[in-house]
Amino acid sequence: MEQITWQSYKSGTDVRGIAVETPKGAVTLTDPVVEAITAGFLLWLSNKQNKPVSQLTIAVGHDSRISANRIQSAVFRSALRYGCKILNCGLASTPSMFMITVDHPVDGTIQITASHHPYHLNGLKFFAVDGGLQGADISEILSFCADNKTPPLCEGGEVIICGYMTEYAANLRKMIADGVGVDEKDQPLNGFHIVVDAGNGAGGFYATSVLAPLGADVSGSVFLEPDGMFPNHIPNPEDEVAMASIQSAVLANGADLGVIFDTDVDRAGCVDANGAEINRNRLVALASALALEGNEGGIVVTDSVTSDGLKQFIEQTLQGEHYRYKRGYRNVINQAMALCEQGRFAPLAIETSGHAAFKDNYFLDDGAYLITRIIVKMAQLKEQGQTLSDLFARLPEPEEAEELRFTIMDKDFRNYGETVLKALEQFAIHTEGFSVAPDNREGIRICADSEHGDGWLLLRLSVHDPVMPLNVESNQIGGCKTIVGQVARILQSFSLLDLTSLSDYLNQ
Repeated sequence: MEQITWQSYKSGTDVRGIAVETPKGAVTLTDPVVEAITAGFLLWLSNKQNKPVSQLTIAVGHDSRISANRIQSAVFRSALRYGCKILNCGLASTPSMFMITVDHPVDGTIQITASHHPYHLNGLKFFAVDGGLQGADISEILSFCADNKTPPLCEGGEVIICGYMTEYAANLRKMIADGVGVDEKDQPLNGFHIVVDAGNGAGGFYATSVLAPLGADVSGSVFLEPDGMFPNHIPNPEDEVAMASIQSAVLANGADLGVIFDTDVDRAGCVDANGAEINRNRLVALASALALEGNEGGIVVTDSVTSDGLKQFIEQTLQGEHYRYKRGYRNVINQAMALCEQGRFAPLAIETSGHAAFKDNYFLDDGAYLITRIIVKMAQLKEQGQTLSDLFARLPEPEEAEELRFTIMDKDFRNYGETVLKALEQFAIHTEGFSVAPDNREGIRICADSEHGDGWLLLRLSVHDPVMPLNVESNQIGGCKTIVGQVARILQSFSLLDLTSLSDYLNQ
């Protein structure tokens, strides 16, 4: 244990590792590691709550991964060793593991999940009563592990079965009934056909415990059964195969709406009755319309890769303010919270990946809450003879969008990447037809005029990896290749940047 590089388990604001041995790697998230990290969290939580671990109550849940039961047992063993009271929530969504701190006297929670990542990975996500832990908190927990710091041993711990997901689903049903203005017993979703694709993750409850009891026809829903091998497709709304799955389910069943969740239900996407995706910029536009209704002038904080058309839609059509920030859902949420603390009203933080956090829901990224808001609005619009698509019909959409990824082969990849960004910035400043975007807050975002591709590009450094993603959009056919071609000579001057994808794209 003393030879473990503890900080290597940090993955942003989570802990993550290999939980199932495969030909590609041995298990790193072993039982002793999980027990040590649990002890570190309890010590951190004890300090935060200013009470001994033996007086703490934590809740523990997990998604459908095959390693969940093993890791849960290790968490329980560790917490019981220090006299902690544990609420065993079993199969649960990640957002529910924060909401239990709102509804019950719980000091903190652990969710066992690795989001949409492959079956052999798993991890731990932590919540306190004021929200999810930050990256610095994870570093502190892992430093406790490195220093062999643990709480004092204590008897008296216990595990109590807690069916909180039943209560969580009831809260969502009430939200729909109240929003539609029809009592639950009168089935406010009667007449709606909604199909759900849970990707064999934890989201199947939404069809069976939220929609069906309210009268919705959920026939044709797929992959609701938990299966931690994810045999049908990656449970990820951004994945093309996953999105094609829910599109097919909608069209095959003549549904009014299709809903798709990621593994632990903190993200979602949807499909309209015509099988068209409501994802990425469209999902941001729809969520913005919901958040800014009655809140004109409010700020919508997004990540850096959102389109120029979305900015125009938020600011001109919805009369809000678009604040384009950094990639990483936690960055987006934290910035929205910071703006609110400064006295500016930011009702929504949303990343294009589908993480949507509303101010009126504790800035919690909750896919089920987002979909519930959408379904309420869908029911309201039906009474007016409208559809969800009408809400974002005026969203300008690009003709083309591309993403390329370049690996940095220098050991000091961060400094090397910064040098690349500075060179591209100088290109934009000194080249006719190009300019640095005014809301450039991550990497370098460059605008191209109508004679040079009519669009924009964003080159940035990955948060954790030696990779530089390049996103490009254009309002004209062939415009992306025009834009990329003009910055290619700058990029090609960096010999330690793997530009294979660039060459392949330009030579297509």
